[in-house]
Amino acid sequence: MVSLICTLQSHRDDVNCCAFSGALLATCSADKSICVYSSRDFSELPFSPLSGHGYGVHCCCFSACGQYLASCSTDATTVVWSMDSGEIEAVLEHPGRSPVRVCAFSPDSSYLVSGGSDGTIALWDFTSRTLRRTGAVTDTSIVACSFTPCGQLFITGSTYGDLRLWDLNMNHLHVEKNAHDLGVSCCQFAPQIMKGTDGCFQFRLASCGQDSLVKIWIVSLLSAAGIKMQLAHTLTGQSAPVLSCAYSADGQMLVSGSVDKTVTVYQANEGVLLYTLNQHDRYVTACAFSPTAPLIATGSMDKTVNIWRVEDGSGARGGFLDEAASVSSSGGRKSSGHSRLMVSEWSEEDVLAWLREEGLEAVIDVFKSNNIDGEELLILTKETLSSELHIESLGMRSKVMKKIEELKMAPVSNGTPDEYLCPITREVMKDPVIAADGYSYEREAIESWINTKSRTSPMTNLPLQTTLLTPNRTLKMAILRWTTCQ
Repeated sequence: MVSLICTLQSHRDDVNCCAFSGALLATCSADKSICVYSSRDFSELPFSPLSGHGYGVHCCCFSACGQYLASCSTDATTVVWSMDSGEIEAVLEHPGRSPVRVCAFSPDSSYLVSGGSDGTIALWDFTSRTLRRTGAVTDTSIVACSFTPCGQLFITGSTYGDLRLWDLNMNHLHVEKNAHDLGVSCCQFAPQIMKGTDGCFQFRLASCGQDSLVKIWIVSLLSAAGIKMQLAHTLTGQSAPVLSCAYSADGQMLVSGSVDKTVTVYQANEGVLLYTLNQHDRYVTACAFSPTAPLIATGSMDKTVNIWRVEDGSGARGGFLDEAASVSSSGGRKSSGHSRLMVSEWSEEDVLAWLREEGLEAVIDVFKSNNIDGEELLILTKETLSSELHIESLGMRSKVMKKIEELKMAPVSNGTPDEYLCPITREVMKDPVIAADGYSYEREAIESWINTKSRTSPMTNLPLQTTLLTPNRTLKMAILRWTTCQ
C-alpha cells in the first residue's frame, strides 16, 4: 500500500525535478528556484529557496555525502550549492553556452556530468570544479544521464530517442538507437552491480520516453566483445509519455511519472505493476525514492510535490521498503534502548533483544550459543550464516541478512548524519574511502573486510570489481566541518 502523507506547495511554476539525499529533499522548478526540505518532517530549510539561476531550473542532484547540491538551468550554467549554508560554491558554465537540461554526480562524487540542449556533454572534475572532457551528439538535445554504480561509465539519453554509453575519457562505447520512439525523457541505473552467468559484470538500467513506455535493460560488460545492452522488460502501465523514472535504493522498486497524471510503482526485477497513484492534477514530471526511508517524492506541472509512504514491502520481495523498517510519519525509525548505541558497541544481549524486535526468534538460540555481539553481527554474510552458524534454511538466512542490511542503513539517534558513519563499524569516519561498489567506508574497516572476507561488498554482498580504494576527500572535509561544530 502507498499513501500520500503530505503535499509541498512552495513553487510558483512547474516542478521539473526531485532529488533526495540521506537527510534532505530538493526540488527545482521553472520558477528559477530550488527548494530544500528536511526529509525528516519536510519542513523547508531556513536558506530555502535557493535563488541564483536566471531562468528555469531543469534538474538537481545531491553529491554522495549530501554536502553539495548541483542544479542546472536554461541559463547555461550548472550551479553547485553548499547544503551547510545554501551559498553558491561554484558556477560551471556549459561549453558553447547552451541551456543545460540535465546533470548527474558519479557515485563517489568525483565527477559531475551535464548535458545541453545542443547535444553537448560536459564531464567535470568535481573536486577541482574544472572541465575534464567534452563530447557531443549531433542534431539532438541531451535530456537524461546516469552513472553506472561503479562510476566508470555513464549513459545519456536524447530527444532523438537513443541511449549512448560513454567512459570517463568521453569514448563512445555503445549506442542503442531508437530506444524510445520520439525521444528519451529519463534514464537511471539501479544502484547494484550484478554478475552474469558468464562471469561478466552487469548493470540494470531503466529508461522512459515519449512512446509512453518504461524499459528495463541489462547492460553487460563483456571482456572481449565490449558492451552488450539487452532489453529485459517493457512496462506499459501508463497511457501517455513517461517523463521520469527512478529506482529505489535497493533496486527492487521502480517509480515513474507520466503525462497521464499518474505515478506508477513497479517491482523492478520482474517488471510487475504494484501501484498506480492518482493525486496530481497535471503532468507528473519528476519522481525520486529516498535512500534511507520508504518514501517517494513526485513533482508535477501542477506546481506541487507529493510525498508518498510505501506502507509495506510485499511487492518488493525482501527490499528495504519492508514494514519492519518501522518508519514514522516524520521519516525516523522507531528506537529502543539499545538503538541509542552504535551497533558495533552492542553487547550479546543487545543483539538478542534486536532479534526479538525484528521477529527473528527462530535464530536467537544460535546467536546466543555463538556469542554474537554487535561487531560480529555487522560482518555476518549468507555464507557465514550457513557455514559457521549452521542456519540451514535459505529463507531464514535471507531474512536475517535483509534485517542486517536495514540495520546498517538505519541512522543512529545521536544526531550524527548517517552518511558520515562507516557502514561496517557504524562509527564516524576519519579516513573515508570509496570502494568499487560506490559506497564509502572507513579505510581500516574496508581493508580489514577485504583481507579477511571474500572480495564482496559489505553493502550488497556482490563481488567487488576491484579492491582499489579511492580517498573521498569531499566527504572527509564535510565530516571535519561537522565535527568542529559539535
